[in-house]
Amino acid sequence: MDHAIAHAGTPVAPAPATPSLSTLSAMPAKAKLMLGAGFAGLAAVVVALVLWGQKGDYKVLYANLSEKDGGAIIAQLSQMNIPYRHADGGNAILVPATQVHDARLKLASAGLPKGSVVGFELMDNARFGQTQFQERLTFQRGLEGELTRSIGALGSVQAARVHLALPNQNGFFREQQKPSASVLLTLYPGRTLDRTQIAGIVHLVSSSVPELNPKAVSVLDQTGALLSGSNDQTSGQGLDAQQLQYVAQVEASYVKRVTGILEPVVGRDNLRATVAADIDFSQTEATSESFKPNQGNEPAAVRSQQVSEAGNAAQATPSGVPGATSNQPPLAATAPLTGASAPLHTAATGTAAGANQRRDNVTNYEVDKTVRVTRNATGNVKRLAAAVVVNHRVTTAANGKTTSTPLSNDEIEKLTALVQESIGFSKERGDSVKLINAPFRVETVPKADALPLWQQDWFMDALRAGATPAALALVALLIVFSLVRPALKAAAAAAPAQNARLHVVADEPVQRPGAPPALEAPRIAERLDGARAIAKQNPAAVANIVRDWVKADAS
Repeated sequence: MDHAIAHAGTPVAPAPATPSLSTLSAMPAKAKLMLGAGFAGLAAVVVALVLWGQKGDYKVLYANLSEKDGGAIIAQLSQMNIPYRHADGGNAILVPATQVHDARLKLASAGLPKGSVVGFELMDNARFGQTQFQERLTFQRGLEGELTRSIGALGSVQAARVHLALPNQNGFFREQQKPSASVLLTLYPGRTLDRTQIAGIVHLVSSSVPELNPKAVSVLDQTGALLSGSNDQTSGQGLDAQQLQYVAQVEASYVKRVTGILEPVVGRDNLRATVAADIDFSQTEATSESFKPNQGNEPAAVRSQQVSEAGNAAQATPSGVPGATSNQPPLAATAPLTGASAPLHTAATGTAAGANQRRDNVTNYEVDKTVRVTRNATGNVKRLAAAVVVNHRVTTAANGKTTSTPLSNDEIEKLTALVQESIGFSKERGDSVKLINAPFRVETVPKADALPLWQQDWFMDALRAGATPAALALVALLIVFSLVRPALKAAAAAAPAQNARLHVVADEPVQRPGAPPALEAPRIAERLDGARAIAKQNPAAVANIVRDWVKADAS
């Protein structure tokens, strides 16, 4: 310390004016308050930015909710302190993506959503003393609800309603009234039901209700169009929906063939084609029978044969000369050339002259029979008519000018032949193909007046998304320039003044041991007291000065 004090008179370089802990501790109280408030405001801005950036995506908790279920779910979410949002005009409720599954499980434990469609759970709350009419009505409501749930499970069905007409069965009536049903479907936009799906809905409803005829089930869509019309109802009015759809598919396939064969030749978007198909949906059935007699060398097929013999003769008496002559065999029969033959009389047979015999033989032969049933196929093409328009040949010159030239007759004939082969042209059937060459007119669509930048949707969305971060950044800048920066300037200005004061105190002569006493002892004491006070207030600054002295002595 003596060595350090001995060199106290040497000039010491002032400490840099950068703010440090010692400088901050020597700041005025007002500057400290400003600096603390500035840092607190910056911390608040940073926390707000972090929370805004981590708000997370919201996902759909439940959609297509009724107003009653939506209100109950919102009340339950408020009790569980789960944030939520609305979408689709209040029909959907959104919650943070990380809490979707937990919220669904908790709401399910509370019995939400109850749903506007009820099924057989109505039977669980049967009241004591209800009448037969109420019980039957409850069963009908439950059956309608179960059918509605089943139909609503289809992918194209957004909502469904089922109305059942179940007449009261009475054993005193001879003819009972049969049940009927009506189904109203609300389909998703852009989706339709094919014939098989409609038939499935009809079969589902008819199988769920006893003695319900499928013809007594009516299916309608949200536009009021009848989807379950049978072919019998439309046979006298023209083609039904399925037949019209088949005709459209046939015509579309022929158009696809024509465009597929001509596009590589004339270029894309240089032709227009249409095909009209006349389809025969009439059903005819013919039955014919042909008989073929047994002729030729082929053996005849015997179907049945009947042989009958009958005889009525008198009692024969022995006659003739006994002996060897009567035991001889009869002679060969001879018949005269003309006239009737004489009856055969032999002694061996002993037949009387007045004997009567009869023998019948009936044989039935099979006659060939061929039964032929012919049913013509439905949906046969009766006639085709194709119309094709081909654009002029367009060429572009080197200067960018385009010119169009018509096709030659030879080219038109070749293209017509291609169209005929592609659709399977038949002159006997009466098909016709017409191909013409004409320039296409390109209509320029006027551009809509562009909206100003501040009225476009993307700009408004970006403005809404960036409004919060921009506001927080502006607040941070205000805090920095109004609180933090003035406080730091005050701290930087206070540091050189304190260092100069310490150096002035340190440069005063100090009374050394053995030296003659100084003449101004009271003044030195005051200065030492001031140095002690400064050391207590800012010990870091005093330590820096002592460190500089030690470095100077070491050098």
